[in-house]
Amino acid sequence: MNPLDTNPEMKRRVVAIVGRPNVGKSAIFNRIAGRRIAIVHDESGVTRDRLMTEVNWDGARFDLVDTGGVNVFDRETERDTIAAGVRAQVDAALADAAVAILVVDAISGRHPTDEEVARIVRRSNVPCFVAVNKCDLPQHETGVGDFETLGLPLFPVSAMHSRGFGDLMDAVIPKLPDTVNETIANPLKVAIVGRPNAGKSSYINRLLNSDRVIVSDVPGTTRDSIPVPFTIGSGPQARHYTLIDTAGMRSVHKIDNAVERFSRFRAERSVQEADVVVLVMDADVGPSVQDKHIAAMTQEHHKGCVLVVNKWDLAQAKEITQTKAEPALRSIMPFMNYCPVVFISTLTGYNMRRSIEVIDRVAAQTRAQLPTGMLNRTLDAATARVAAPMIGGKRFKLYYGTQTSVAPVTLRIFVNDPKRITKAYNDYLTRCLRERFGLEGAPIVLNFRARSRPEDHHHSAPAASKPAGSKARFQRR
Repeated sequence: MNPLDTNPEMKRRVVAIVGRPNVGKSAIFNRIAGRRIAIVHDESGVTRDRLMTEVNWDGARFDLVDTGGVNVFDRETERDTIAAGVRAQVDAALADAAVAILVVDAISGRHPTDEEVARIVRRSNVPCFVAVNKCDLPQHETGVGDFETLGLPLFPVSAMHSRGFGDLMDAVIPKLPDTVNETIANPLKVAIVGRPNAGKSSYINRLLNSDRVIVSDVPGTTRDSIPVPFTIGSGPQARHYTLIDTAGMRSVHKIDNAVERFSRFRAERSVQEADVVVLVMDADVGPSVQDKHIAAMTQEHHKGCVLVVNKWDLAQAKEITQTKAEPALRSIMPFMNYCPVVFISTLTGYNMRRSIEVIDRVAAQTRAQLPTGMLNRTLDAATARVAAPMIGGKRFKLYYGTQTSVAPVTLRIFVNDPKRITKAYNDYLTRCLRERFGLEGAPIVLNFRARSRPEDHHHSAPAASKPAGSKARFQRR
């Protein structure tokens, strides 16, 4: 069954943030998300289209969507603007949402656009709560009463000082629909891979606070792929994982016995079957040619990936900083730039919790479901910004796209001639999708299909070639 085939009457766990410009929607988006994603600026209209991310609020998971501000320029154009702008923005957000948060400004007071957005939300039958933002001090809450005419529950909040969000989210979360937690019956598989003695088994042991896996200074101690159950979060929205410790993968040319050959085969099989691959590298050695080969294998199989640099305590002892080390790693492995990097120490426990949060986030991104309208607006903007290639006197044309599956995020894009897509333009479209949807660490597969000749086989995006390079260390600069 296609994971995107869902009951159209059943809303997903999506919370949409709507409102006019410069009331603090993006600041509230970042505050609820728990990290800076949306651009926050005093200039109105910075958010041009919707941004989306998964949020884990006290164990409750949902997708949060930020929208561009609904604008009314003046009295003469107010009616036309409401018809074309308000309805388009708000209707697009509400089409996917189970709950809406209407953001208003306690300082500037009630505005005609606030009232129009509230009317549209009420007609959509989507539960809506009003976040009266910029209540930075208790005395600012005196302006909350101005919004009672909206006829919706009011919650004074301050995105700047993180005030009032507990009460707001306590009202929002119960309105989200219950969904089946598929990870209970089918846990997500996380393969821990890397060269011998990079610290893969130590990483799992530190996560579990137990010696579930044998750890030794002797390279090659782990001979088989060992599954270890692991859970992130609690309650019905907890995600269930199976961590798989794999044998260290040496270069094929250095394998000299049948046991190690079989161990490498099992490790490669674990990568193929994984949902997320954690590539553990040695900070004292730096990313090697073999690390790049393993990373390329992960990319070829379209797996979510997290780059973990272990033994960071040794690097710190040499006064190497992350601000210098990460650019060095990125320059050596530029084909993995979309993957997050976490510097850890299994000896001291440094950044262990953060590594799990990043794995969880990447796992969610590999299963992201991109709203069709938002997807096509992104593709339209991309082709308008950079002209498509022209081959043989005929220009490549992109008509529309739709998502066909997750893990990996796979898009079918209808075009005039799939043979006219170049790798450079494929990579450009992928970058544009990442800018809009995030998809950190998650692969994106673009399948191009001729709209006028549906019998033609669709053309998959070309796989990235394995990068060549020499062994390198993290250098102080």
